[in-house]
Amino acid sequence: MNETMICAVGNVATQPMYRDPGTGMSARFRLAVTARYWDREKNAWTDGHTNFFTVWANRQLAANTMASLNVGDPVVVQGRLKVRTDSRDGSTRAWADIDAVAIGHDLARGTSAFRRTGRPEPAAPTPHAQPEPNWETPVGTPATGKDIAPPVESPADASAEAENAEQRREPVAVT
Repeated sequence: MNETMICAVGNVATQPMYRDPGTGMSARFRLAVTARYWDREKNAWTDGHTNFFTVWANRQLAANTMASLNVGDPVVVQGRLKVRTDSRDGSTRAWADIDAVAIGHDLARGTSAFRRTGRPEPAAPTPHAQPEPNWETPVGTPATGKDIAPPVESPADASAEAENAEQRREPVAVT
């Protein structure tokens, strides 16, 4: 399908609103995207025009949006651009919506702690038809999990063992 996919970087302008109609859960919030440019006359960064988008998130993305976003958070939103128009009382208004595919905090402006959402547990692990590849097996350990290499002793362990062996020896009589 020919859809306009965009990536918008901005700040959450309104607290996300959640709804759970019969068609599935969704969340929406307003995103403020302000252009910034370097003003040579002032020798400083200057804010340009601010565009506002209504961001719609559905299903699990909606639940994660509600749990993760607050007003003022810097975010990156990727999704489908939808422009709506309406004519009332002789004037035409337009709205720009983003049907979000992905939403995340903008890590260029701060840090975030990711927590994976719960997933249903698999019923039972299935046995592998092929043995485990060598690059995933620790050195000296076969796929059975038993150690085939002798344990490595430190030099201190080796010298202590040698002293113990000397003390256990009985003197030998020379004739």
